[in-house]
Amino acid sequence: MLFKGVKVEGPGPERGVVFQSYALMPWLNVWDNIALAVDAVHGGKPRADRKALTETYMSMVGLSHARDRRPAELSGGMRQRVAVARALAMQPQVLLLDEPLSALDALTRAKLQDEIATIWAQTKATVVLITNDVDEAILLADRIVPLNPDGTLGPAYRVAIPRPRSRVALNHDATFKRLKADITRHLMEAGELKRAAATDGPELPNVVPFFSKESQVPAAYARAARTIRDERYLEFSQLVKTFSTPKGPLTVVDGFDLKMRKGEFISLIGHSGCGKSTVLSMVAGLQDVTSGGIILDGKEVNDAGPDRAVVFQAPSLVPWLTAEQNVALGVDRVYPDATRSERQDVVHYYLHRVGLGDAMTKYASELSNGMKQRVGLARAFALSPKLLLLDEPFGMLDSLTRWALQEVLMEVWTRTSVTAVCVTHDVDEAILLADRVVMMTNGPNARIGRVVEIDIPRPRTRQALLAHPRFYEYREAILGFLNEFEHGAHSKSAPVVKAA
Repeated sequence: MLFKGVKVEGPGPERGVVFQSYALMPWLNVWDNIALAVDAVHGGKPRADRKALTETYMSMVGLSHARDRRPAELSGGMRQRVAVARALAMQPQVLLLDEPLSALDALTRAKLQDEIATIWAQTKATVVLITNDVDEAILLADRIVPLNPDGTLGPAYRVAIPRPRSRVALNHDATFKRLKADITRHLMEAGELKRAAATDGPELPNVVPFFSKESQVPAAYARAARTIRDERYLEFSQLVKTFSTPKGPLTVVDGFDLKMRKGEFISLIGHSGCGKSTVLSMVAGLQDVTSGGIILDGKEVNDAGPDRAVVFQAPSLVPWLTAEQNVALGVDRVYPDATRSERQDVVHYYLHRVGLGDAMTKYASELSNGMKQRVGLARAFALSPKLLLLDEPFGMLDSLTRWALQEVLMEVWTRTSVTAVCVTHDVDEAILLADRVVMMTNGPNARIGRVVEIDIPRPRTRQALLAHPRFYEYREAILGFLNEFEHGAHSKSAPVVKAA
């Protein structure tokens, strides 16, 4: 590896690095964290020049107002801005960005993408960006080079799109669409991403969870109720959530109103702080409802229960138990009348469905993050829940693992047709999974701002989705909404957007 014709044998100030995690000194404020790098690299310059350098790069990333704050007082996005400013203040000839934005929410990530593009235009530094986000690569790069699983380089893709680039405008750009499809295809083929759900394993026994057994009511009443419940299986009625704060009551969700039919899949999307996860927590019974109500299958939701399975962003497994034992924890609870053999078959069936038939006896601590999340999905489906709740379940995973688990989720969901709500920041993921994409306005006082119905046949694959004539129409509707609310817009209506 050569830099300007000389072999690279160690770190140097001519190569600035920004990592995924923020490596800041927690006892130093913003100014001092940046000045630390300036003094280390430019120690021979006069104090006034070093002060000017610190000021220049702190201002360049928009942190002049926070100069005296310590890292603990900053948001994740602000901490990463400090890291970027510190790397730039070294005035490197090459800037190395190692997934610098992957731990951030979508809005913060988009803002920092724009800032990196602006800074690059000012400095014209040579930049190498490692990213798992195809859209991010196309938005920022001149050239994209995939790295294959065996360490070899894939074909280089030149991004012949004029700068500056707008992510909304890219949605109409033929070059962007072609690059997105070609790079996605290469990554899937190079990674040998195949249908992840296994077809072998035991048959699913005919057992029913205790909470799904028919109540003893007259048959005529049951038939009449079933029609209503199928169309209004899950109802959010004027849902409000208010938290007490030192400055007084804070209403995060204000008038969330939605009806879901049985077997429907909803994606819930919006900027950070808009209350998506709060809504999910309330329907899971993990947070109290301030006012309004939630009705699931004709019963009001007042507390947590196994009829609602939740998959969180971070895999919540017991590390000293095996994959099989982690799934069995829930199965033993919800199938009390089943035999031990039947309960074991339920566990094995869903672990095979998520591609873990050969890893059932591995301890959770021995599994990769992707495998842990597969166990979480198997456990959720094994409960045969009335409602599946997914809170950014793939947000911590790389693209190929995320795509694989999306296919696992879709395959198993197709078999079960469980009613599902998925919170996500990923526009493509929202469209891929959902029957309807529900967009929330900014918080506080957030509510439903717009609903997009996704009329794309199932089963869906990522490549087929990119080729579908309506995909970019749906994408534009969602991106347009997110762009509109990026600056704090607020809407009291919830129009439904249908395909033309």
